[in-house]
Amino acid sequence: MVDLDFAVDGITVEPYAAIPTLRFALRVGNATPALAIENVMLNCQIRIEPARRPYGAIEHERLADLFGAPERWGQSLQSFLWTHVNVTVARFEHDCTVALPVPCSFDFNIAATKYFDGLTEGGAPLALLFSGSVFYRDTADRLQIAQIPWSKEVYCRLSVNLWRQMMDQYYPNSTWLRIPRALFEELSRYKRQRALPTFEAALQRLLDAAAVEPAS
Repeated sequence: MVDLDFAVDGITVEPYAAIPTLRFALRVGNATPALAIENVMLNCQIRIEPARRPYGAIEHERLADLFGAPERWGQSLQSFLWTHVNVTVARFEHDCTVALPVPCSFDFNIAATKYFDGLTEGGAPLALLFSGSVFYRDTADRLQIAQIPWSKEVYCRLSVNLWRQMMDQYYPNSTWLRIPRALFEELSRYKRQRALPTFEAALQRLLDAAAVEPAS
């Protein structure tokens, strides 16, 4: 039976994508070199493994929205899904390296975005779980197909600095905030009624007003 090995040799930012995209350099090795690999239809589930790294006091505060108070982190730091991606691997003999593109969202309603933004240094621990189909030639040169078992997985770290550099490249000095349409209409009405030039000015006016309100 054909057997493949996987490893991540590096992560870079895709410079010319329409949306923020990371490029994982994925090395695929043939652990059964007597069987020639013709093609691989590779699926990859990428999960974030928050329990695989330590956190500082600032990160405790920034990640409270995801994991709650620090005293609960022993139970709340659970693995969670980031995304699903796939790639086609062309014919190779011993091993090859393919680019695995991973589109990234800057929507702060998404857990992965909150997590990456909440880190102040180091890297985000990731688990890549593989599945898919392998087309290969057996020792009699007959075309065969096999499934990649879910036991095939690798771990790597995504540098938080790399993630921030990517977002700064695509969204210089800005962030995305998705809000319900009804709330947007209220904010837009508030902006028009006060002749404020931008939505930033409207939000700042509201924050300034809330800052001077007496505490209840």
